Amino acid sequence: MNRSELRTRQGHSPNVRFPRVLGIECAGTVAASTDPTLPEGTTVAAVMGEMGREFDGGYAEYALLPNSLLMPVTTTLPWDGLAALPETYLTAQGSLDALEVAPGNKGRLLIRGGTSSVGMAAASIASGYGIEIAATTRRPGKIDALTAAGVDHPLLDTGESLTARVHAVWPEGPDYVLDLIGTSTALDSLRLVRRGGTVCVSGSLSGWLIRDFEPIAMIPSGVKLTAFHSDNFKGSAGTSVLQRVIDQVEAGVYRPNIDRVFSLDNIVAAHRYMENNQASGKVVVVP
Repeated sequence: MNRSELRTRQGHSPNVRFPRVLGIECAGTVAASTDPTLPEGTTVAAVMGEMGREFDGGYAEYALLPNSLLMPVTTTLPWDGLAALPETYLTAQGSLDALEVAPGNKGRLLIRGGTSSVGMAAASIASGYGIEIAATTRRPGKIDALTAAGVDHPLLDTGESLTARVHAVWPEGPDYVLDLIGTSTALDSLRLVRRGGTVCVSGSLSGWLIRDFEPIAMIPSGVKLTAFHSDNFKGSAGTSVLQRVIDQVEAGVYRPNIDRVFSLDNIVAAHRYMENNQASGKVVVVP
């Protein structure tokens, strides 16, 4: 499950026409195929490409998808473990790439929305790179989850500017900010990052739009603003990246960060669980 599905259900995606089966990602076995390179029985995953928006998506017991969206993978992971990876880890990896965070880089990374599924995945990857990480959560009870994910400096986000708390850790500010909250925090992130640093907005936990955004006035001189959208990793573009993530999970380098698994029959309860911000990591639904 993904936060964007929750927002679509709430009516915040004006281009989506109902009725619609939601779900911007899925993983499973090919039951019937028109592509000889994807025979029946192939293990596949899929993300984005208007799945769950323009056409029915991953909440279906049998999802009917364009061949071009399918990513064939090889894995020994259980279904809930595999299902927790595609959208989450592809977004996390793409965001870190956009920030130019890489192995051997000794910079300082702030993750806003750290206990979201993408935040936990990004912390897992960046920790493996050897990056010093701070990450935020709005709930004191989730501090331990951040530490377990590899975060060096868990920070409690009270909804106000993080300047004092971040500067207590890094007086000059972070080199990179991965902002998964988005519209309500992006401007504060731009003020937080050091001169020459980069902010990547990859999440919409607080909504889709920054109203009255004036780039010249609001982006500090020398600071870079970028973004990542997982649609860039759909289909063949993401297959090798996802397989690399799966291999790392199977080797114990990363972990899926599953918070809770629901049955498809309990999708309403799953949405309520996400809507109440109870999860620390990925919520997975299985048939």
